[in-house]
Amino acid sequence: MTAPEGPLVIGVDSSTQSTKALVVDAATGDVVARGQAPHTVSPGDRRESDPEEWWQALRTAVGQCGRAASEAAAVSVAGQQHGLVTLDAEGRPVREALLWNDVRSAPQRDRLVAALGGPKAWAERVGSVPAPAFTVTKWAWLREHEPEAARAATAVRLPHDFLTERLTGRGATDRGDASGTGWWSAATESYDEEILELAGLDPALLPPVLGAGEAAGTVREADDGFLTPGTLVATGTGDNMAAALGLGLVPGQAVLSLGTSGTVYTVSTRRPADPTGTVAGFADARTGWLPLACTLNCTLAVDRIAALLSRDREDVEAGGHVTALPFLDGERTPHLPYATGLLTGLQHATTGGQVLQAAYDGAVFTLLRALDLVLAETGEGPGDTPLLLIGGGAKGVAWRETVRRLSGRAVQVPAAGELVALGAAAQAAGLLLGEDPAAVARRWRTAEGPSYEPVARDEEALDRLSAALDGAQPLLGRRS
Repeated sequence: MTAPEGPLVIGVDSSTQSTKALVVDAATGDVVARGQAPHTVSPGDRRESDPEEWWQALRTAVGQCGRAASEAAAVSVAGQQHGLVTLDAEGRPVREALLWNDVRSAPQRDRLVAALGGPKAWAERVGSVPAPAFTVTKWAWLREHEPEAARAATAVRLPHDFLTERLTGRGATDRGDASGTGWWSAATESYDEEILELAGLDPALLPPVLGAGEAAGTVREADDGFLTPGTLVATGTGDNMAAALGLGLVPGQAVLSLGTSGTVYTVSTRRPADPTGTVAGFADARTGWLPLACTLNCTLAVDRIAALLSRDREDVEAGGHVTALPFLDGERTPHLPYATGLLTGLQHATTGGQVLQAAYDGAVFTLLRALDLVLAETGEGPGDTPLLLIGGGAKGVAWRETVRRLSGRAVQVPAAGELVALGAAAQAAGLLLGEDPAAVARRWRTAEGPSYEPVARDEEALDRLSAALDGAQPLLGRRS
């Protein structure tokens, strides 16, 4: 290993499926060591994990980094958003954590939204209209279905809070991750006592919300310590906030994350408050905001179409008049939970490659519509900066070229991987060096990568997709 130019920091990404750890040179952003350990998620409708397993995975992943981890001067943990962790008086989990993608709390969500006065009231106070993913709905579900577990809880934490507290021995969270709970008010930047009362949650069970640049504490002494006691521990944050830090985003830059589902976001100085609930008005990990929207059908849906056609995912063909809306699991944006896939415009001359390209077009079209809504919440136009493509789909030529053709904008694919862990490392470096963590990431040049010039927008395809979506809304919205 080449001698680092600056102090070492650790960034941790505790996601749904695994924990990843990076040891990073705070001066250059060079990754000097890395580790990874898996998590277990319960099958079926239950989406739960044991927080103790997250802690052991963190220890394993950091331990794989060897001597470099023991020499680190600061550490930060980013975690999956929205999860509900309930702890007893000894700091042990009362039960397994309810994860973000456990949606059994949909009925509680509907009752909570109505009890506060409807979606507009939630958007104005919280910044977001809660979905069943949000922590507040999960707590309401727990009180209703497992009251003994709710009564046994003496502390309620988010996944990243739990891990940070294990490192320091002190409870703490940050405004970014707290903004995804549903009980933190974007309007007042504090816990909302009326919402907590509606949900039946004592505010004394929640950790303090620390400001940007504050330390959560230091690594505490432990008999089997895997980090050096006294190492600085940053507040940590949620995974989406960490990814924005990892890219060093500035207002006007937009991100398209192409994964199983699609996510679009930017950073803004204006607080979002979308009463439709399409745009989540999250806070970022600094002092600004992170308006974000999701689509349900992205790479997995297109890969399924490719499989049905017995084609490679890159085996697309231009031309034809076929239009596809690949809403294979319903859709979140637009809100069509009971939708199924739609295919129109088939002709004798239509090829399998054209059908596959149409599936790409449909998925990217809904992402770009979501991006329009996100940018509307910022009060800014689309700008002329390249769209940043991240996630698994960003590596695909067909995805990249479809985004270029339907957006009419330049596209850039950051070469840096593990952006959530890199963002956590940038937060740790910012704490250690007294710098803005986003500026640290920009100094590390994490967003740099191949850039592709804009091409003329395919207005004909966009018109067909708009007509198909608007004309089929009554059919798409039916419960099957």
